[in-house]
This record gives sequence, C-alpha cells and structure tokens, in this order.
Amino acid sequence: MTTETNSVLNSVKEAFAPVTEAFKSFQNLEVPEAAREFVKKQAETAKVRAADFYAGSEKATEVLESAVTGSVSEAVKISRNIQQALYQDAEAFFAGVDKLASAKSINEAVQIQSDLLRAHGETVVSRAKASTEYLGKLVTEGAKTAQDNFAKVYTKTA
Repeated sequence: MTTETNSVLNSVKEAFAPVTEAFKSFQNLEVPEAAREFVKKQAETAKVRAADFYAGSEKATEVLESAVTGSVSEAVKISRNIQQALYQDAEAFFAGVDKLASAKSINEAVQIQSDLLRAHGETVVSRAKASTEYLGKLVTEGAKTAQDNFAKVYTKTA
C-alpha cells in the first residue's frame, strides 16, 4: 500500500508541478516601482481627503451648535418680549378699568373707552411694526450666517 500511495502522491505532484512552479515564481515576482508609488500616492490622497472630510464634519458640527445656540437665544428673547407685552396689556387693561370706574357720565365713559381703544390700537400697530423689523433682521442675519457657515464648511471644492 505504501508503494501505491507514494505512486499516487508522485503522480499528483507531477500533475501539479506547473502550478507549483508558477506559484513559486509568483511569490518571487517583484512589484514595479511605479506600481508601488501609485499605491502610495493613492493612499496619501485618501488620507488627505479623509482628514479634509473630518475637518469639514467638525466645522459642520460647530456650525450646527452655533445655529442651535443662536436659535435658542432668539426663542428666549421672543418669549420674554411676548411675556412683557402680555403684562403691559394687563396693566393697561386694569388702568383702563380704573379710569372707566372714575367716569362721572356716560359721555365721559365713552370718551375714556375710545381713548383706551385708540391707545391699544397704536400699541398693537407699534408692536406689529417692531415685530416685522425684528423678524426681517433675523431672516437677514440668518441667511448671512447660513451663507458664512456654508462657506466655512465647504472651503474646498471636490
């Protein structure tokens, strides 16, 4: 059996001898300098782009943090202004009730009510104008900030 087994193994070795020889030659095959340089350059380029991408993502994160912080700050400002306006309206209402209570005639009460309504209307118009200007300023500043932030994030073109 041993002779037969050796005979079969020798036959297999002989059959695969060209493949074995080619594999040995392949292992000793030298990679050309140009191919190695190409791979090095591509790896370096990929490394630089990965660093640029990381830096860009950091800038984008900073921009988002800045935008969110600014938005929260503006929302708080708006909320405070609304609270102040409601308080002022309540004060004006109670002052108006006080004035109406001091009226000695119907004509005087109608005049006081008319004056109060006119003053309230002027206040509403003044607030609307201020709100419009404020919102216009916010939109303008927001657009400018967004443009600046996009410029910061996308400093390099692909």
